[in-house]
Amino acid sequence: QVQLVESGGGLVQAGGSLRLSCAASGSVFSIKGMGWYRQAPGKQRELVAAVTSNGSTNYGDSVKGRFTISRDNAKNTMYLQMNSLKPEDTAVYYCNAVLGFHLEYWGQGTQVTVSS
Repeated sequence: QVQLVESGGGLVQAGGSLRLSCAASGSVFSIKGMGWYRQAPGKQRELVAAVTSNGSTNYGDSVKGRFTISRDNAKNTMYLQMNSLKPEDTAVYYCNAVLGFHLEYWGQGTQVTVSS
């Protein structure tokens, strides 16, 4: 099993920045990929960014050029640096870890609110 704990959410004005962290524990050696997803009220959960074990990254179209995902394997921690935040970025952000086919874990989520 893998446990994921997010931190770093909060309230920020439009144009500001936040950095989210996701600390992983447990069977971290089995993690193949990690990612950030978000879900706004009344909307489906969507991919924000993902990073594989070899460092390849993938971003949702709405955050390209503004958000940066990174992973510190020594600390078993993943980060999401969010710059130029917009009100439409307001959502609960979830950390995700994929261990294999149909085997994944989720964090409890952290709220990000961007005021206009």
